[in-house]
Amino acid sequence: MSRPQTDIDAGRDSLIEQAIALIEERGSSAITMTELAARAGMSPANLYRYFANKDALIEAVAEYWFRPKIAIMEEVLASDLNPRRKMYEFFARRFAQMKAEWERDPIAFSTYAELGRENYEQVRSYVDLGDHFLSLIIGEAMADGHFEGLSIDEALSLINQMVSVYVNIGAMEQVMPRLTTDKLARIIDALFDGLSGKDRGAKGVTGLRAA
Repeated sequence: MSRPQTDIDAGRDSLIEQAIALIEERGSSAITMTELAARAGMSPANLYRYFANKDALIEAVAEYWFRPKIAIMEEVLASDLNPRRKMYEFFARRFAQMKAEWERDPIAFSTYAELGRENYEQVRSYVDLGDHFLSLIIGEAMADGHFEGLSIDEALSLINQMVSVYVNIGAMEQVMPRLTTDKLARIIDALFDGLSGKDRGAKGVTGLRAA
């Protein structure tokens, strides 16, 4: 059960929504304390009751943007789906939501990608949280006999590389029209059917050779 929202919480969310509107209208550089105070019709001193500084404002915007994505991950993780379906849903549900955001406003989507790159330290904890949740699903899959010969960290790194275009908004926006949940399902099936620590001949034993 979620905690009751206080007046301060409601005021913060309203200010964050106005900050997001500024970002979507004018770009990532528009998000300043002065501009937000003017947009909200309050003094800068009053705005500092809600956000100690610009970094705190950016962190709040990031939390607001990631909130529904985190809810999806928590819901999938708590489900009784088998590990294969669980991993697919873990990525597919967030991708579907982000694709809908891109379809609504590709320019705003690009602005969020830029904002994330400019403020990576503020969003890193959400990336780490996603890795933590994915590691739990990988652990469930390993208990069922998948990803033989790999550690959880090795499997996590490989899986992230193979599906990054479905979760990294900076990479996603470059190829969004070609991304589909059907393709993602095939990638997840390939992971579960073939990913392991076994050497099957691709790497060779004498180094790389010219074509």
